[in-house]
Amino acid sequence: MALARGRRERSIDYWPGFVDALSTLVLGIIFLLTVFAVVQFFLSQEVTGKDTALARLSARIQQLTELLSLEQTNKVSLEDQLAQLRASLASSETERDRYKGLYEGIGGGDAQGKVTELTGKLDAEKQISLRALAQVEVLNQQIAALRRQLAAIEVALNASEEKNKEQQGKITDLGQRLNLALAHKVAELTKYRSNFFGELRKILGDRPDMRIVGDRFVLQSEVFFDTGNADLKPEGTPELDKVANALIDLEKKIPANIPWVLRVDGHTDVRPIAPGARFKSNCELSTSRALSVVEFLISKGVEPRRLVAAGFGEFDPIDPGKTEQAYRRNRRIEFKLTER
Repeated sequence: MALARGRRERSIDYWPGFVDALSTLVLGIIFLLTVFAVVQFFLSQEVTGKDTALARLSARIQQLTELLSLEQTNKVSLEDQLAQLRASLASSETERDRYKGLYEGIGGGDAQGKVTELTGKLDAEKQISLRALAQVEVLNQQIAALRRQLAAIEVALNASEEKNKEQQGKITDLGQRLNLALAHKVAELTKYRSNFFGELRKILGDRPDMRIVGDRFVLQSEVFFDTGNADLKPEGTPELDKVANALIDLEKKIPANIPWVLRVDGHTDVRPIAPGARFKSNCELSTSRALSVVEFLISKGVEPRRLVAAGFGEFDPIDPGKTEQAYRRNRRIEFKLTER
């Protein structure tokens, strides 16, 4: 008992520096992610607003283009009418002059009446020509105004597109810098995780049925459970006591605003459950085993919100072999420290 107590006290001396470094690292990553998310949000809002403005301007340009085309068509029609009126006016003047000459030559009343009639028609056609000219002038002014509006809108569109390109460039540059920073932090986190698992190995002891695989700490199911059973064996609870003590100490060191959890994963081998057994499938068996471990840790004082149980059955083997040794390696309980 004294030896176990001495080992535990020595293991606690390893934690403070490591956990402080891990806490600082995680806080730094969360701060970078928060800044990036906020910047992305505001930039996306501004880009969305610019895109909406561009869409409105494009629609306005389309409307003005159609209106300009219509006005130009009307102008051409009026110009054609004006040309016809001018031709008719010239013809009427010629006809008037002809009758006037006849009148002066013969002095007849009929010629005088014809001249008077033609003069009236000529005056009326002149009035129509003047109105047509006025309409043409108005159309010319409207077309000029439309062209000025189109030019102003094109300038605004070009400026908006340039600003949008500049903002997209800033977003890309920010993403690249953030990715570099995160890559650096992930490399540091990998190193600290290795140190953490090393300390956990010291706590649990250097045993062949306990090993590190990637970012997980793996323990063989035989340490805790009998075959086909999800009830913890008495001889396996001391090892879980050590894990519980380590987690309780970890809870004290990590700030409460960091959403971390310990995920407990249950795995079985590929062989099917025997008919009439307690559990209907390997998934049910693996999930029940993970829940048994979680409930035990909770009973030892670990916060329930820091624990997650998951069962993978036979669908995530680490050894594809069909030997008894491969089956034994795949029957396992994994601990993974991760974000909630």
